[in-house]
Amino acid sequence: MGCCGQESMDESDIPCQVVLLDENHIDMEIQRYTKGSILLHRVFQNLNLLEKDYFGLRFMDNNNQTYWLEPDRRIIEQIQHSPPFVFYFGVKFYAADPCKLFEEITRYQFFLQLKQDIVQGRLPCNFEETAELGALSLQSELGDYDGRQHTPGYVSEFRFITNQSELLENHITELHKKLVGHTPVSAEMKFLNKAKWLEMYGVDLHPVLGQDKIEYMLGLTPTGIILLKDSVRIGNYFWPRITKVSFKDIQFFLKVRDKNNDENIYGFDCTSRASCKHLWKCAVEHHAFFRLSQVRDNPAGPGKLFALGSNHRYSGRTEAEAQEYHRQLSRPAPTVHRVPSKRYARRVALARHADGKDVEQKHVANGKIASKVAPPPIPT
Repeated sequence: MGCCGQESMDESDIPCQVVLLDENHIDMEIQRYTKGSILLHRVFQNLNLLEKDYFGLRFMDNNNQTYWLEPDRRIIEQIQHSPPFVFYFGVKFYAADPCKLFEEITRYQFFLQLKQDIVQGRLPCNFEETAELGALSLQSELGDYDGRQHTPGYVSEFRFITNQSELLENHITELHKKLVGHTPVSAEMKFLNKAKWLEMYGVDLHPVLGQDKIEYMLGLTPTGIILLKDSVRIGNYFWPRITKVSFKDIQFFLKVRDKNNDENIYGFDCTSRASCKHLWKCAVEHHAFFRLSQVRDNPAGPGKLFALGSNHRYSGRTEAEAQEYHRQLSRPAPTVHRVPSKRYARRVALARHADGKDVEQKHVANGKIASKVAPPPIPT
């Protein structure tokens, strides 16, 4: 179909694409009256997910501002640009303990999301943490280390962080060797159990400006809102002490009660009204999902926590409701179809032959084996 306006959308199906966490995608068609919940349902069916309350679909506007697709609204009311529409499937609410999710197929999606968070820099790790998590990822995908198959440089075909070093890859190799006997399930469980303790696990970050236009990041978490400057946590506002969250134009406000029960207001500027409203909506939903036992009929009413700024309300299950609902579900364990990671060109490693000459290790490139003599070392 054409993609040049409302008239064409009225007359035919609208193409859209959903990018999954394993980097595959689903091509679908929707109608102008299709609500977000319908598209979400189709994706959950495709992935065979029952524990769906933790997940959502994101999309971007023309200014690269991201949004979560709202289930109760028509899709074309939420997206301002012309088709085709592109959505990104991912974890919206990070379970405090992903190891306690009921189904392996759900834990696998969390595993994929966390790998993506690490490689894209949203979940920082130190050298040792990156190596341990990288080794567990390899164990899940490749199985036990085998020197005949896993020749020098094999780790460099995978990406764990941006600009990873050869030193890191060598350490991952050594840790991979020690994981003999772990199945994909047990390796992924160990991965989740380690990742959940990382300081930035599950933190939904939003850039803001404070006093004197100083750059900060506000992070939404299950326990409240944190404030970071230069990646260092400098403030922690717990949900029980936050008495009001609001926004006006590009300004986002927190009213917080201190230990003496005195209320203080903290204001931050966002880059646009759209980004400010998005931050406010995410705060509404995080508070509702993690703090409420059930969603109230009107959480945005007068005198409530989110009384100002918008009439948006969270319409899904809370975490407590979701856990109780999933506890009652019973089905045979579904088959988990694990998808191989994207491979990259192998790093060329040096090895010493018996005759003392340094040569580049044989490696696969475009399906062919290549071997080159390395130049002699520079005299010192």
